[in-house]
Amino acid sequence: MSAYRRPDRPPERHTDGDDRWLIRARGGITGLLVAAVVTYALVVGGAGLGNWVNRLGGLGGGDETVEVEPGRTVVVEIPSGSSARSIAGILVSNGVVPSAIEFESLVRTREAGSLLKAGTYELVTGTDLDEIVDLLIAGPSLDVFRVTVVEGLRLGEVLEVLALATGDYTDEDFTAALASGDVTSSYVPQGLETGVWEGLFFPATYEFFGDATPSEMLQRLATEMERRLEGYDWSTVTARGFSVYEGLVMASLVEAEAGTDEDRPLIASVINNRLERGMPLQIDATVLYALGDRGRSPTLDDLEFESPYNTYRISGLPPTPIGASGAKSIEAVIEPAETDYLYYVLTSEDGSHSFFVEYDDFLVAKQQADALGIG
Repeated sequence: MSAYRRPDRPPERHTDGDDRWLIRARGGITGLLVAAVVTYALVVGGAGLGNWVNRLGGLGGGDETVEVEPGRTVVVEIPSGSSARSIAGILVSNGVVPSAIEFESLVRTREAGSLLKAGTYELVTGTDLDEIVDLLIAGPSLDVFRVTVVEGLRLGEVLEVLALATGDYTDEDFTAALASGDVTSSYVPQGLETGVWEGLFFPATYEFFGDATPSEMLQRLATEMERRLEGYDWSTVTARGFSVYEGLVMASLVEAEAGTDEDRPLIASVINNRLERGMPLQIDATVLYALGDRGRSPTLDDLEFESPYNTYRISGLPPTPIGASGAKSIEAVIEPAETDYLYYVLTSEDGSHSFFVEYDDFLVAKQQADALGIG
């Protein structure tokens, strides 16, 4: 029987308020919705940015002005839901217009507040304010799209999400880009024949120009993961004798197992405690990863499957991550809870687990959860 049981549900996902389509991944993936946000910002698109602010009540207490260097081309992002006042601040901060209050006053005079459209614009600094307002009413001229890579996706699923987002490339195009050597990362492990890119693309929402190539898109995700990993203090992990890459492997296990944020540091503590005692991790998610499956509990026969990822049969960590780790799972590995727990079992419909030091206590809780149909 599994010492680890998690609900047949995807990990918690972030949302950002954008319109999005939920795309079910191809290839028989069960129980996972691949959320791919594909927002094309074209001249003909864009939505109004909300109601006009009817008073000039000050931008932070007074006019916000800058000295504009005319003639420079800058790319400016206007988020969905931006008010005229916030747009004025964005234009000033990018050096497009010299005065926020002048821009806001002009928008008010023209009664154009609800007509300004979100999106990515290519603007020339020092352009006449009336012309800028006209451009924002017309909508963005740049062909851009957004795609969200959610936490916990495996490599093949990440490539599929990116391919679906472009509409022009296939999964095979992205696989070829990885094989070409054009995409690089300092965290690619040496000496592995397969799975070297697993877990090395950071899950987040990205915006790309319409002509972005597979290599460019993948490099952006890989660079973001590098940037994130390098921003942490890994001393708590390295002090236990593990590398940053091995810490990322642990984070992928936490990502796969945790149903709530509160459980992440506790699951990380169980992983640490088992590794310190030389106990096999016995994590179901690693078995399903080895089998290329999802959304179910492994059978007794599955637990005997020969694979370096089957943590019922191997000691220590699997050779690579088993999916894309989000920031919360990485942070849980860096700052795990201080516990003596060695076992956990799903005991609530909300995805939370109960944790135990003794195996007998774990068995009792598991039997109760099974009786209630949880797990």
